[in-house]
Amino acid sequence: MGIGSALSIYLLVWVVTLFAVLPFGVRTPDEVGAAKVKGQADSAPVRPHMLKKLAWTTIVSAIIFGLFAANYEMGWIGIEDFPAF
Repeated sequence: MGIGSALSIYLLVWVVTLFAVLPFGVRTPDEVGAAKVKGQADSAPVRPHMLKKLAWTTIVSAIIFGLFAANYEMGWIGIEDFPAF
């Protein structure tokens, strides 16, 4: 696998992981008891903790990509392991 392919796949895994991680730990003003700002959506988080979520996204996506790259190199699971439809 070339460096460009690896970076592209890692970026794709990172973005998908970010969308999976974003909902964790989100608390709305109603759940926390905080005052709402005029015009604010009811589902807007009080503290999104984006730096923490970006760190978790990077860690989890690195693990997922590491497993993908290891499978690519070692050939643990290939297309021939899936039944034909």
